[in-house]
Amino acid sequence: MAEKSTRPEEDPNVFGRNVIHQNLNVHVWDMDETLILLNSLLRETFAEAFNGLKDVHKGVEIGRTWEKFILQICDDYFFYEQIENYNKPFLDVVNQYDDGKDLSNYDFNEDGFGPSHDDTNNRKLAYRHRVIAQKYIQGLQNILDQETVKIWNELYDSTDEYTDKWLSSARAILKECSSESSDQVSSIASGVTSTGSTNAECQHVNVLVTYWIVDTQPCKMLALSS
Repeated sequence: MAEKSTRPEEDPNVFGRNVIHQNLNVHVWDMDETLILLNSLLRETFAEAFNGLKDVHKGVEIGRTWEKFILQICDDYFFYEQIENYNKPFLDVVNQYDDGKDLSNYDFNEDGFGPSHDDTNNRKLAYRHRVIAQKYIQGLQNILDQETVKIWNELYDSTDEYTDKWLSSARAILKECSSESSDQVSSIASGVTSTGSTNAECQHVNVLVTYWIVDTQPCKMLALSS
């Protein structure tokens, strides 16, 4: 007698092996949209849409200040000048080369990191990616000096006021999507990062994606979240 065939949907063991959370919400955030928003300040299109109700020059100044601030933080704390030509799809991509070396007293300016893509340079790149991920988890408020934090907070507040709550509204939406109790995952990618929160009712996963250099995205995310 021929063996009776069973369609997957009729096999009670199929879905037991691969159970998908019934209340899983995946939110995909396009980080490049922030470039559009900031460019609307620099190119005056945001202010022009208000038909004279917004100070055009103030908007341009805010946009320029953000541009300068983000690039400066990227250079000073996220190795931008050193690794801008080593763009990877996500930070963990070179983890296999990281030997776990203690980097407390490591001199990133004198380690001979260069243009070669051999194992030695990949290990040095992995060190930098590890530090970037650690700083992302720490947050800018814990790595910047007090004066820079003050400048950052003032810039955030002035931007929020000028744009009628661009930043705080986005932050409120993110909180609603992920909740304050979410656990951050240090895999930062192009998708840039994901944060997940789980409670009795729902699981949230946030994935940030970008077309641009992945190493600058953690800095941008931290700067705009305040």
